[in-house]
Amino acid sequence: MTEPSKRRSSNVRLALGIVAVPLLMFGLGFAVAPFYDRVCEYFGVTPKVRAEATADTQYRVDPAREIALGFITSVNGSMPLEFRVEVPKLEIHPGQYYTVKFYAKNVSDKTLFGQAIPSVAPVWAAGHLKKTECFCFKEQEFAPKVEKEMPVRFVVDPEVSADVKDMTLSYTFFDITAKKIQ
Repeated sequence: MTEPSKRRSSNVRLALGIVAVPLLMFGLGFAVAPFYDRVCEYFGVTPKVRAEATADTQYRVDPAREIALGFITSVNGSMPLEFRVEVPKLEIHPGQYYTVKFYAKNVSDKTLFGQAIPSVAPVWAAGHLKKTECFCFKEQEFAPKVEKEMPVRFVVDPEVSADVKDMTLSYTFFDITAKKIQ
């Protein structure tokens, strides 16, 4: 093989590598999310919290058992919203329904639209937190300078693992005003 042929062959392999590596990385980027979902499903870990109401079901209350349920509120980015919960923590009994009030105040002079995204920790207990009423089920409109009361009605299924002593329910509000105005 002559020197120009070797160089050309080397350049072709280099060009193929330069094209193949980003394509492979791009493909793996798309494959990671379904793979993650399957692994979580296999191990019984469901990190996704239901975003719709569950039926108001009667459970047998377990008065001998208490779970410390903490609440965390946050606002994503620079959304001009004050967001808080009436109590930072409750001692709850599995099977008993509770209502907790959350408050959000638009501190700007413009109407805002927001969507609250819930999260439950530990993730393996997330499926046992059942909400019958929640502001996170739909987009929220906030009038300028107005505070809004938003109740959440929930129950922790008594079938939750006995070693779950603490849970945390957190909400993050995302500003979707630009999406709504378009």
